[in-house]
Amino acid sequence: MNIASLAPLAVVLPILGAALTFMLIRHSRAQRAVSIGLLSLTLLLECFLLAAVWDGGTVAVSIGGWIPPWGIVMVVDQFSSLMLVVSSAVSLAVLVYATGQGMADGDKDAPVSIFHPTYLILVAGVSNAFLSGDLFNLYVGFEILLTASYVLMTLGGTGPRIRAGVTYVVVSVVSSVLFLIAIAMVYGATGTVNMADLAIKLGDLDQGTRTLLHVMLLVAFGIKAAVFPLSFWLPDSYPTAPAPVTAVFAGLLTKVGVYAMVRTETLLFPGDSLNTPLMIAALLTMVVGILGALAQSDIKRLLSFTLVSHIGYMVFGLAMSSVVGLSAAVFYVAHHITIQTSLFLVTGLIERRGGSSSVDRLGGLAKISPLLALLFFIPGMNLAGIPPFSGFLGKVGLLQAGVELGTPLAYALVIGGVVTSLLTLLAVARVWNRAFWRRPTDAEHPDPVLLAAPGQQVEEEALEQEPVAAGSGRPLLPVPELSRAGTGGSSTLVRSTLMPRSMVGSTAGLVVLGMALTVFAGPLFGLSDRAAADMLDRAPYIQAVLGGDTTVPPAAAPAGGGQ
Repeated sequence: MNIASLAPLAVVLPILGAALTFMLIRHSRAQRAVSIGLLSLTLLLECFLLAAVWDGGTVAVSIGGWIPPWGIVMVVDQFSSLMLVVSSAVSLAVLVYATGQGMADGDKDAPVSIFHPTYLILVAGVSNAFLSGDLFNLYVGFEILLTASYVLMTLGGTGPRIRAGVTYVVVSVVSSVLFLIAIAMVYGATGTVNMADLAIKLGDLDQGTRTLLHVMLLVAFGIKAAVFPLSFWLPDSYPTAPAPVTAVFAGLLTKVGVYAMVRTETLLFPGDSLNTPLMIAALLTMVVGILGALAQSDIKRLLSFTLVSHIGYMVFGLAMSSVVGLSAAVFYVAHHITIQTSLFLVTGLIERRGGSSSVDRLGGLAKISPLLALLFFIPGMNLAGIPPFSGFLGKVGLLQAGVELGTPLAYALVIGGVVTSLLTLLAVARVWNRAFWRRPTDAEHPDPVLLAAPGQQVEEEALEQEPVAAGSGRPLLPVPELSRAGTGGSSTLVRSTLMPRSMVGSTAGLVVLGMALTVFAGPLFGLSDRAAADMLDRAPYIQAVLGGDTTVPPAAAPAGGGQ
C-alpha cells in the first residue's frame, strides 16, 4: 500500500483528537496528553508522506470511492507535503508552549476545556486546505480553521481581544463570501470545482470571463494572505491574542492564503496577464509593511508588520512565473512559518520575564536572561536575512529570479527586496538594543518584574507605578498579575515561574528547527526546485488526479513574468 493513500488521516487524526479532548473536559492532564500525542502522531504520518513524494510523484486519494472530478480528492505532492510537515511541527511546538503556559498560569488565558479541542480543529482545517484537490473543499478547510481561530482569538474575553476578534471575523467573512461567490461563478462557467479538471476547462473560456474569475480568487486569497492593500486588518488583530495563539496565527494562517495563491496561479491560471499587478502588490507589501514595523514600540505589533512585509517576498517569487522564483518562494514559505512563529513565542517569554512587550518598558534582558537573548537573536537575524541563515538563502533565490527576468519591474522588486531586508535588520536591531542591551534602569517606567529574579518577592507598593499619560503615544500596559505569596494579608507578591521549562524548551526547539533549515538548505532547495518544476508543468498534478492518459493543455505565455 502506498503510504500517500493515508493522507486523509492528516485531517482525521486532529479531528479525532478534538473529540477525545472534548470528552475529557474535566481531566486537564489527560487532555494535554491526548492532544500532544495525536498531534505528534499526525506529524509522524506527514513525515512519511513527505518521504513518499520526496523524489517526485504526485498522489491523488479519492474519498469514498467517487471518481474525480465528481468526488472529493486529496492530493499529495512535494509542496503540499512540505507544508504539512512544517505546519504540524510548528503547531506541536506551540501546543507544548501553550500547555506549559496554562500549567504555570492556571489556564486563566486559555481554558484547557476550550483551547485543546479548538486548537486541534484549527490544525485539521490547515491540513485539509493543504491537501484539498478542489476549490470547494479548500473553502471548507478555510472555514474550519477560521471558525476555530475566532474562538482562539477571543479566549479570556478581554475588551481588546473581543474588539480585535470582531475585526478579524468581519474581514474573514468578507473574504470567505468573495471566495464562495468565486466558486459559484467558476462552477457556473465550467461545471466543475475540481482543480485538475479546471486546469483544462478554464482555458476554453473567453479571456474576459477568465480574468474575472482570476481576480475574484486573487482578492479572496489576498485578504487571507494579508497582501497589501488587503492587509490592514492584521496588525490590529493578532497582537491582542494570547502568545501561543498569536504565534500559530502568524506562522500558519496567512501562509494558507499564500498556498492557495500559489496553487491556483500555477495550476488554474498559469502565465496569466496578472503577473504585473502581482509584482506591484509584492513590492508595496514589502515596503509598506516594513515601514509600519519601524514605527512600532510594541514587539508584537512590530512582528505583525514584518509578517505583512515578508508575505511580499513570497508573492515576489510567485509573480516571477519561473522555476527559480517559485522554488525560492516555496523555500521561503517554509522558512517564514518557522521563524515568525519562533519570534512570537520568544515575545511571549519576553512579556513574562520583562512584564511587557513594549520596548519602552524593557531593558537589560541580555544580562538578566542570556538564554532568552539567544532565543531572540538567532531567529531575529534569520528574519533579517543575515548570512548564512535560511532567510538569506531564500532571499538570494528570489533576487536571482528577479535578475534573470530582467524587466524594470523585476529590478524594482530586487531593489525593494534588498531595502526591506536592511530595514528588517534595523527593526530587529532596535528591539535588541532597547530590550536586551540597555540597562533596565534606563527603560521608561520599567516593570518591577523586569528587575526581579524568578522566585524573588516584589513589594506590592512597587507595582503602584505612575500611570502613562493619555495621548503620550505609548500603550497603557497593565502590570502583569503576580501570585500572592504567603497567607492572609501578605503585602508581597511573587512569580515563582517566569519562564517554565516547557515554554523555553518548545521555543528552543523551533529555533533549532529554523537553524536546521540552513544546515539542510541544499536538499530542501532540491525539493523546492522539483516542486516548482512540477507545479509549472502541471502534468504531474492533473494526470495524478484525472489519469495518466489525460492530455494537459500548454500554459499560456506569461504576460508580466517569464520562464
